[in-house]
Amino acid sequence: MNIQNELLSIIQDVPNFPKEGVIFKDINPLLRDPVAMKKVIAEMVGFARELQVQNIVGIESRGFFFGLPLALQMNLPFIAARKKGKLPGIVVNESYNLEYGSDSIEIQKSALNIGERYLIVDDVIATGGTAKACSNIIEKSGAQVVGFSFLIELAFLRGRDLLQNSAYKFPIQSLINIT
Repeated sequence: MNIQNELLSIIQDVPNFPKEGVIFKDINPLLRDPVAMKKVIAEMVGFARELQVQNIVGIESRGFFFGLPLALQMNLPFIAARKKGKLPGIVVNESYNLEYGSDSIEIQKSALNIGERYLIVDDVIATGGTAKACSNIIEKSGAQVVGFSFLIELAFLRGRDLLQNSAYKFPIQSLINIT
């Protein structure tokens, strides 16, 4: 069984959550399966090594589930990209649109180093707004985004297109592609 089919057999669909018309991908069964989680992290490690990343950025909150183990496995710094008002100190902020609303995201300025290479990790790419906002923060700081790694890509929402509309065509990994 390939990794996508294996993961799809574990992750559950929850219709009409968090609102009517949205099919939520419940990854909690995956988080309870250490064997499958190790496979996910191994796939992400392979991708990150190819890109020679120096920092892993996890997007709040489910991106933390994958970003932190990835960073630990690679012995790299982990940076939390959090919702507005959740981080102390000086932060860099960017607003973005979601599949079902809008929000803002922040990263501590002290976590962003000019010229260093950052991989952005999240559980799902839907419209791409959150990942793009995170990328904008990193690029504005003088650091370099070298790619994105997602557990699930909701391809029908065309988030990849938003990320690829920039001047640089970022490498994008998604372990599950939902068309």
